Amino acid sequence: MGSQICPQADAEPPREALRFHAQAVGTQVRLDAQRSIACRRATFHDGIVFSQRPVRPGERVALRLLLQERGWWGGLRVGFTRLDPARVPAPSLPPFLCPDLEQQSHTWAAMLPDGRARPGDVVRFWVNRRGQIFAQVNSGPRRLLREGVLMGAPLWAVMDVYGTTKAIELYVFPNAIKSPTGSRSKPESRVTVSEECAICSHQAANTCLVPCGHTHFCSSCAWRVFRDTARCPVCRWEIKAVAPTWDPLFLGAGEGLLV
Repeated sequence: MGSQICPQADAEPPREALRFHAQAVGTQVRLDAQRSIACRRATFHDGIVFSQRPVRPGERVALRLLLQERGWWGGLRVGFTRLDPARVPAPSLPPFLCPDLEQQSHTWAAMLPDGRARPGDVVRFWVNRRGQIFAQVNSGPRRLLREGVLMGAPLWAVMDVYGTTKAIELYVFPNAIKSPTGSRSKPESRVTVSEECAICSHQAANTCLVPCGHTHFCSSCAWRVFRDTARCPVCRWEIKAVAPTWDPLFLGAGEGLLV
């Protein structure tokens, strides 16, 4: 009897959803429990974060900009590194991705052009097999950020929550991650009824509307309401800003909110 060929023998193994590395973070960075949101607490530097796993050529790293802070020059830096964050003691991280970490290791990064991304926008960046780093804001044109990345070894995504950028969220597209059997897995942020978003009833209610303070919504729905009506669905107050609920540092007046 002839041997049978498994139809999934050459299938690409499933990818683990990207999260921020838990230990290798700048001294001013605070992560949420799911390691999907990174906030810089003070000053304008020491905001370096890494992906928890290597990123494949062509794989999009998607970030949602959550908060900006006036008074600084420059913003989010993104790139890739051969530096394994699991082997990097957090205190040894330099204050800046560009040029400090680039000079200390095989790291390639660039700053997004000023004014290209605002709170609520989704930024995607990736490196192709030719060693070119590209970025795209929402559905806009892709832009070449950097060339000369050395391929042929694992590359981790590296980001710097720098300057005017105060908080970012690793954005996971719905139903984007498949289970090993090929069926689509449930999003990791699925929560209990008492914690779920009042709009979509699926994602975690992790966002606060400012200034009314209602916290019944996930970040995706909160930003959609902000853009569509700028009115709280509960009390109809005008929304001035959207902030993570888990960090009170960002909920007070003058603490980095765009108002």
